[in-house]
Amino acid sequence: MELGLIAIGAAIAIGLGAIATGLAQARIGSAAVGAIAEKPELTSRAILLVAIPETLVILGFAVAAMILVLLR
Repeated sequence: MELGLIAIGAAIAIGLGAIATGLAQARIGSAAVGAIAEKPELTSRAILLVAIPETLVILGFAVAAMILVLLR
């Protein structure tokens, strides 16, 4: 039972981060495409802004790894 609860905690750490990242990238991506359509020189900035939310999933993965390794 204890190992199952640890696994659920790790899954929640990654899952919630992934959902939040998806919501953020949907809004940022549509705004970035609109900005690039008006000013093509904003392409590099738009790519950077779309990539920033991915750090949320990476941090969620790091937390999940710590949960699984330290509490096992």
